[in-house]
Amino acid sequence: MLAGALWALALPVTATEPIPGHSLESIRAWVLEHNPELRALDFETQAAEARILPAGALPDPMASVGFRGLDPDKPWRTAGAERQVDYALRQRFPLWGKRGLARTAASQDAIAVGLDRLTTARDLLSDAEAAYARYWHADQAVAVLDRRIALLRQVEEMAGVRYALGRAAQQDAIRAQVEQTSLQRERIERLAAKQEAAATLNAVLGRRSDSPLATPDEPPRLVVQSASLAEALDGADAHPAVRSQQARAEAARTNVVLERRNRFPDITVGVGAMQFGNGIESTELMLEVEIPFQQRARRERERESRLLEDAALARMDATLRAVEERGASAWARWTSARERRQLIENTLLPQADATWQSALASYQVGEVDFGTLLEALNEWQGADLARVDALRDELLGAAAVRAIEGEIR
Repeated sequence: MLAGALWALALPVTATEPIPGHSLESIRAWVLEHNPELRALDFETQAAEARILPAGALPDPMASVGFRGLDPDKPWRTAGAERQVDYALRQRFPLWGKRGLARTAASQDAIAVGLDRLTTARDLLSDAEAAYARYWHADQAVAVLDRRIALLRQVEEMAGVRYALGRAAQQDAIRAQVEQTSLQRERIERLAAKQEAAATLNAVLGRRSDSPLATPDEPPRLVVQSASLAEALDGADAHPAVRSQQARAEAARTNVVLERRNRFPDITVGVGAMQFGNGIESTELMLEVEIPFQQRARRERERESRLLEDAALARMDATLRAVEERGASAWARWTSARERRQLIENTLLPQADATWQSALASYQVGEVDFGTLLEALNEWQGADLARVDALRDELLGAAAVRAIEGEIR
């Protein structure tokens, strides 16, 4: 009874849990909300922000208590009548703006970590859009193959009727059956590709690979905002990956200034009191100054900071070039697939359809052989499958372009 009651309580929760996949927006929203890598980067960003305040804080003060006049044989007793106790409190003060520089460097590092999260979000959204396009494409390809198999069955029946009338050879029907078997094999491969796309999509979503996905309600639409490749690459320097490296370069530059400021010593201020018996006998004020004696070590630290700055600047330039290369490659794939799809839709499909209709009419009156009819059918339906494949490639290219120019919502 207890198990039944718990199951009844769990049913409404399970029923109301949304299943992503019915639209591209559901995929994007799920990635931004549930992806574990993004959650980890959120925590890392918050941790980097938490390091800003401590970076510029004063070091903890030092308190000390000293006892004088103790008996060496009996340390818990004083040698004389009274015991002398010294109290001291010291605080080190970094000067010359070192605390502000340390806080600035930590702030720039936190900005870099936050931009790393934006970069990862863009890449994950692009991967999710690409996986969703493959997931949708597999269903469309299977639908085209099913129509083609249905047409082949009709052609097989037509060939059987003509064979019964003595107007065609039995080989025509057998060829139609062989063609259907080949298409069934291709259908199995397309269904396997759908399962792979679903597993990839679930992995990007942060779900189990075998988790159910909703059936897409409509074809995914991935809009590319840029009108040309030059316009798309103009915003490459604003890509979060490039800006992240730029923030790290600025942090390295701040560290160079900080290491130069370390040439100047800090000071330590202290106050103390001397207790003799039950009363305070005297007080003291202390001032300590660091002696910059380890010059060689200090010069090496300055050299290290300059080299790290040069490395950060070089890495920023390399990241910019990598983003531009990714953008150019994605743009080429997207435009090529779009032109291919338009050519198939506007030219090849109408031509193949007209060829099929003509071959079908001619075969029914015995003017062409079965091979010509079968070839016309394969060209017509093959062009439709090529259109679906080209649309998939266009969506994949658009997803890659959007990763370069897109905005995270």
